[in-house]
Amino acid sequence: MSVGQTASLNGFVPFSSSSLWNADISSVPVDPNSNTIISNWVGSVNIHPDWGTDPTYGIPYVVVNGSQSLVNVNLGAYGGESDPGPMPVPATAPVEGGSSSTGDRHVLVLDNGNCFLYELYNSSVNSDGSWNADSTAVWDLLGNEQRPYTWTSADAAGLPIFPGLVRYDEVAAGKINHAFRFTLPKTSAAFTPPASHWAATSSDPTAPPMGMRLRLKSSYDISSFSTQMQVILTAMKTYGLILADNGSALYVTGVSDSRWGSDFNSLKTVPASAFEVVQMNPVYTNANYPTGSAPTISSFTASPTHVSSGGSVTLSWNAGSFDYVVVTPGLGAVRGTSATVNPTATTTYTLYATNQYGRTSATVTVNVP
Repeated sequence: MSVGQTASLNGFVPFSSSSLWNADISSVPVDPNSNTIISNWVGSVNIHPDWGTDPTYGIPYVVVNGSQSLVNVNLGAYGGESDPGPMPVPATAPVEGGSSSTGDRHVLVLDNGNCFLYELYNSSVNSDGSWNADSTAVWDLLGNEQRPYTWTSADAAGLPIFPGLVRYDEVAAGKINHAFRFTLPKTSAAFTPPASHWAATSSDPTAPPMGMRLRLKSSYDISSFSTQMQVILTAMKTYGLILADNGSALYVTGVSDSRWGSDFNSLKTVPASAFEVVQMNPVYTNANYPTGSAPTISSFTASPTHVSSGGSVTLSWNAGSFDYVVVTPGLGAVRGTSATVNPTATTTYTLYATNQYGRTSATVTVNVP
């Protein structure tokens, strides 16, 4: 991945080939309720490409390198379902809608040195370079991670945002190998994979669950569209659209980028009737979502446990059944089974291990006289 705002990923596709974001669903059966869902819940609307050259439209992102400074993130409303910092979020990271936005204020940061994705919701930067956010999520770009069932993320469906964006670098390269994120105004208290969380806006059980996937019908003729727009429409036929949040009907999210021309406006001619709902199985509610064991931590140690200010300490851990680990303060998301810290005062370190069933933590204290 290159470095900078709207930087090219140079063909890198986030997450493993087994990720449902990257799954070819062109031959998956149509859901038996597809016509009803399209008619009743999507409606007589056309695609709305929610991006453009105006930086207040779409969701921006920035790619940093592995030496980007880690900063603290002060957690707000959804702190109990968030990943703690520190995180490599620059003070200049672009905020969705601009610095004065009153919207969702997402911040997306990709670390190309360590291959982690950091996503913040309702975020703002402080004068000391730290950030405030109502929700945060760390995503291992090399894996197939899922938030714990019923936990939110920076998105209502408990999903990562970045892999579902329409990006200029992929369109310009001529191929897109993943699904897109979209919104609808009414959703139910249910989710279907890859979603793991709901944010119901309707009590009607027939309303769409988070994670529902639409697919552009194979019979829909895209030959009249420009070459670049055919790249987007072909991805809609192959990978589809994943319902990720509540919002305006059939809004498909892309990246704010000055390189967009005006071609994308032609997508506004594509009607909802050109889509079908991919078979949803399973669909989870509060009564039947999967449960299981959170990760295990059999040890979390420091060597030495007493050190002079700034001295080197090795933190080591033995954990099982986790998708990723975070060590705070000082380290953030890490791989492997050990890491080095240099405390300048007596510090208690916390190891958080997370999988799809929950989170386990352990602590160790290093004494600095």
